[in-house]
Amino acid sequence: MEPLSWGQIFGQIFIQFTPVWISLVLLFAVSIFYKRKLGLYGKLFDSPIGMIGFALVMFWVFTALFADMIVTHDPLFQVSGLKNKAPGTPVPDGTAGYAYYLLGGDNLARDVFSRMVAGSRIVVQIAPFATLFAFMVGITLGLPAGYFGGKLDTILSFLANLILAFPVILLFYLLVTPEIVATGLPKYMAAVLFLFPIVFLLILFQSRFFTLPKKRNLYIAITLVVGGWIYLGTAWNADPLGIITMQPNILIVFVSVVFVNSPTVFRIVRGLAMDIQTRDYVAAAQTRGEGPWYIMLWEILPNARGPLIVDFCLRIGYTTILLGTLGFFGLGLAPESPDWGTTINAGRRLLSIYPHPALAPAFALMSLVLGLNLLADGLREESLKD
Repeated sequence: MEPLSWGQIFGQIFIQFTPVWISLVLLFAVSIFYKRKLGLYGKLFDSPIGMIGFALVMFWVFTALFADMIVTHDPLFQVSGLKNKAPGTPVPDGTAGYAYYLLGGDNLARDVFSRMVAGSRIVVQIAPFATLFAFMVGITLGLPAGYFGGKLDTILSFLANLILAFPVILLFYLLVTPEIVATGLPKYMAAVLFLFPIVFLLILFQSRFFTLPKKRNLYIAITLVVGGWIYLGTAWNADPLGIITMQPNILIVFVSVVFVNSPTVFRIVRGLAMDIQTRDYVAAAQTRGEGPWYIMLWEILPNARGPLIVDFCLRIGYTTILLGTLGFFGLGLAPESPDWGTTINAGRRLLSIYPHPALAPAFALMSLVLGLNLLADGLREESLKD
């Protein structure tokens, strides 16, 4: 068979992403129709920049969700004779999957297009959830530090500054080196860091529903059961049902990202708490006799949501870059992993001769981070109008 032309390649790639296009059209149609009822999310569709960013982000989210339908070959499957082949090269007869390597083969004769698509799943699995966990840690510690001040603020701020004083790459390198992993330190860090979402929810429900003991006890029981189940599966790989688990190399990267991002979130939340606690509605809550945690979680935190939502989007972008950097340097993730950083690193050695193995994942990484930045800009623009 003759190789595909660039027009045929792009046409087939467009067809492969059909589930993504359908999902995007449905999502935008429903969101625009109900945008006046969707709060800040609905206002996002009044911002062209925000809409473009949201489209880029959701493109990769849907790509991760439908990756098994989009890929043309197994991302780890090697086809003899297709090492570093150009885009559009036909595969030998009898090979499973599509008849061509749409974006060519890499240095191990694997399909670049399929690896790019499969790499999105790794990013979508780690970046948002690691950022969410970092926010749980930063909020749980930053609110009391900013609200109470004093020695608590001094100690927590010192610890945060101590972590931030380390160069990020060096800190990552220390956390993922085999010698450190052998000590069990990442697992112990996971055991501590993964408790913060549970603690946050318990304090949240206790402070809000302490006058309604039945409802409070129900919410606390659900949090303990579901949260404890997820905690055992993720932190200790000890889910009794065997449903929730996290691979050791993914756990190390996840913990590293949470540990590095938490101090920055802490400083942001601390500063917002120090500013907002001087407002009149906080003084009114204190006059009513509300407890400190109620004021922090139900008066200060909701009024800090605008800057925190924007920072959350930006931080997912930073985390995506950090994941790419880790993969590029071969830290944490398995060498055969299709994540974008590892794929770029594998393709850079022959970049001057065969650029396609490195360019495809690099473009994917760039487009996702660009989308997150544009989404953050759109959210900031709309939040300032409130």
